[in-house]
Amino acid sequence: MDDTILETKGLTKEFRGFVAVNGVDLRIKRGEIHALIGPNGAGKTTCFNLLTKFLAPTSGSIKFNGIDITRERPAQIARRGIIRSFQISAVFPHLTVLENVRIGLQRKTGLSYHFWQSDKRLAALNEPARALLEQVDLGGFADETTVNLPYGRKRALEIATTLAMEPELMLLDEPTQGMGHEDVDRVTQLIKRVSAGRTILMVEHNMNVVSSIANTITVLARGSVLAEGSYAEVSRHPAVMQAYMGTTDGELQGAHA
Repeated sequence: MDDTILETKGLTKEFRGFVAVNGVDLRIKRGEIHALIGPNGAGKTTCFNLLTKFLAPTSGSIKFNGIDITRERPAQIARRGIIRSFQISAVFPHLTVLENVRIGLQRKTGLSYHFWQSDKRLAALNEPARALLEQVDLGGFADETTVNLPYGRKRALEIATTLAMEPELMLLDEPTQGMGHEDVDRVTQLIKRVSAGRTILMVEHNMNVVSSIANTITVLARGSVLAEGSYAEVSRHPAVMQAYMGTTDGELQGAHA
């Protein structure tokens, strides 16, 4: 099987003359954690919006598993197995943690929008829901109302609901943003653990996170690809250091942008 799961060629998005994403070529390898990094305004979130079809590209193409999905709608993209966490996850603050994951599991049963289904029918999903909660270290929080969860645990729940949708490619949009050090470490290890047998594309500002778990890193600047490779390769790239730190000396370890 081809080891490329997602590929873009010449991906471009213009807004009234402003080019937010400019001719981006991406190749995401199956089974890897691929990080998209860059200074603020580099085009990272716009890229994510193009891949999930929240935005339509001005030009260029997107292929998933060798199939051109450039013109497909967001719902079609999701059905193919491209699921974006933290943006479209089914997390409801006044439901329990277990109920949230159960809603994610309903998607594949055809009961997704039937909230009035009897508890008896939905109870069949409790066991797989609890298994997913164990996977993200939330087994002890199953009956807690979601609004009461600490911030880092809510992020873990969002990962669990995304996993419930059985993503083939999981897109994580700044998964550790706004977290304290302890939560960052917990969620970083969680991402590494759930990546087994999956492919993850993530936008992330924290270089410590990127350096510890990403196989491949693509650096964007002003909407274009500046560099790509392992952390060791991109962290020493003069153009990358210039974009992040205004210097060509030193490395990026610990830098935020």
